[in-house]
Amino acid sequence: MKMTTEEAFVKVLQRQGIEHAFGIIGSAFMPISHYFPEAGITFWDVGHECNGGYMADGFTRSTGKMAMIIAQNGPGITNFVTCVKTAYWNHTPMLLVTPQAANKTIGQGGFQEVEQMAVFKDMVGYQEEVRDPSRTAEVLNRVITKARRLSAPAQINIPRDFWTQVIDVEIPEALEFEIPTGGNDAVAEAAQLLSNADFPVILNGAGVVLGGAIDASRKLAERLDAPVCCNYQHNDAFPGSHPLYAGPLGYNGSKAAMELINKADVVLALGTRLNPFSTLPGYSLDYWPNSAKLIQVDINPERIGLTKPVTVGIAGDARKTAEAILEKLSPSSSASVRQQRRDLVAQKKASWSETLSSMDHEDDDPGTTWNERARENQPTYMSPRMSWRAIIKALPKEAIISSDIGNNCAIGNAYPTFEAGRKYLAPGLFGPCGYGFPSIIGAKIGNPDTPVVGFAGDGAFGISMNEMTAIGREDWPAITMIIFRNYQWGAEKRNTTLWYSDNFVGTELDLQVSYADIAKACGVKGVQAKSMEELTTTLETAVQEQMNQGVTTFIEVILNQELGEPFRRDAMKTPVSVAGIRREDMRPQV
Repeated sequence: MKMTTEEAFVKVLQRQGIEHAFGIIGSAFMPISHYFPEAGITFWDVGHECNGGYMADGFTRSTGKMAMIIAQNGPGITNFVTCVKTAYWNHTPMLLVTPQAANKTIGQGGFQEVEQMAVFKDMVGYQEEVRDPSRTAEVLNRVITKARRLSAPAQINIPRDFWTQVIDVEIPEALEFEIPTGGNDAVAEAAQLLSNADFPVILNGAGVVLGGAIDASRKLAERLDAPVCCNYQHNDAFPGSHPLYAGPLGYNGSKAAMELINKADVVLALGTRLNPFSTLPGYSLDYWPNSAKLIQVDINPERIGLTKPVTVGIAGDARKTAEAILEKLSPSSSASVRQQRRDLVAQKKASWSETLSSMDHEDDDPGTTWNERARENQPTYMSPRMSWRAIIKALPKEAIISSDIGNNCAIGNAYPTFEAGRKYLAPGLFGPCGYGFPSIIGAKIGNPDTPVVGFAGDGAFGISMNEMTAIGREDWPAITMIIFRNYQWGAEKRNTTLWYSDNFVGTELDLQVSYADIAKACGVKGVQAKSMEELTTTLETAVQEQMNQGVTTFIEVILNQELGEPFRRDAMKTPVSVAGIRREDMRPQV
């Protein structure tokens, strides 16, 4: 069938159901964007391309539907680097379209030219370049299929002078692949280990959410009377109200979960690659049960056994594998032992809940006094933990939330629980600042009837705040955004107090800036909250107005400068001066 290359491109997008694109308009892809309205594709023109990628990530993670990011060749495309790598480690399928400089001039160092395939080599799960206009549809279809199959971003690179070519082509069908269950022998061995365990523990990761395995893991946990922990930043991987739910591991997670998994003699790591950061010690507990037998289930066999010694490795889908293990379980331990496990889970959860509800302030490490000084300097201000307690009181149970990276957001890791998956968005193990705001916009685009609330510290928010100029437009959805305002880069400041004797370099933010006032200047609602009661009431109102009146609200939460646990105790140490550094050694440039 005769058609232009851009018509072929759009027809493949339609056949694959790609309805949303994020980016900044550019001449390099105008031949295809010209057809977007007619094709039923919405183009969300963002303030910065990186934020567009975060929006696409939030959209897909909250809906399960794939989106596309696209921009002008050269600098527009390189602005996608951080968000694409974030999506890669979030296991988010995403179509990255990179229009390339024209074949006629490439290699001459022309306008907006860069080696776009090389730039993204380490950022995507798959990449391919269109070598001839006639192959446009074929390559695009394969790239989309790879993105879905690998659950990762995939890149199609196409020289911009390939557009407007007339080709004879058939539009390929979308390919579907059956997902693997895991080997029979491995599943049987896993079932035997769990059946004979004295204290089995299930650890749910991202694969449980992505694979729709929450209910399967619930049935498995109930059959075993096994406590269920969630991996770092995956609080939505198990129902929070379930009596066997123990909470999240990792940085500022649940102490109950840490104490329970420490008792395990068998751990079923379901749908997780067990990234080292996600099981670092917390609350002075080195809780990982090194002597326990580990069953690791991951759809990607390359990640099994990568970080911890594995007894049984299963390359398979989390849901199918959990169901297969359940079928092969033999009668497990006696009723009395099972009741003891249930009682212990309840006891640990109750104790941690009581502790969490009474925690008002952050402790100082021995030899440091920053948090004490912060309370003395700002005695009337809320602490981060006080703000989180106020937030949880007002947060709707059905809400989708996003969290940025940073100290105040990390403190909140232990607080929210969820009854369903695809409710909790976080930057993941790539750890970029600036994720919280744009990702919640993407979530709202995909879930217009669900309340959404984003969270960011003031430093991280500054990276993506240019989307304040986008969100207020009539055709954009309403969101609620909380900005923790302590006027500092908190995570790095905590490092400085612990290892660099309060020698604060680059940690302080401008006291004159008001994000609430900037919001008003952008035509949306901006308010400040300075007490727990005020924050709870303000958030309740903001969510109601978001859902009933289409009002976007930015809530600037004024906090004291207390700082929580550092991110990486394992990666830091006090510097030792050997040669010494002197200001007198600085030479003027000639």
